Amino acid sequence: MWQPEFAMPYFVYMLASQRNGTLYVGVANDLARRVEEHLSGAVPGFTKKHGVKRLVWYEPHDDVLAAIAREKALKKWRRAWKTALIEDANPEWNDLRIILSR
Repeated sequence: MWQPEFAMPYFVYMLASQRNGTLYVGVANDLARRVEEHLSGAVPGFTKKHGVKRLVWYEPHDDVLAAIAREKALKKWRRAWKTALIEDANPEWNDLRIILSR
């Protein structure tokens, strides 16, 4: 399979409406842009309908296929497993968008 000379990062991420609220799992190659799309409501769908706007977890990947596979796996996880994953990295469910703006 062809790979570019430089690896573009891909991100699997979770958004929440609030602590222990509605969760959304997604994948993006530009996490800051994608989160902004969710926040602005630019794209109608699940996150807009349910007010899911807080970035609570993300994970970088060098390979798009690995990122997509991870996203699909996480979508099948039980809620308790997703919650544990978030709380291991972000116990207060802080909005991690501030990290993206650095």
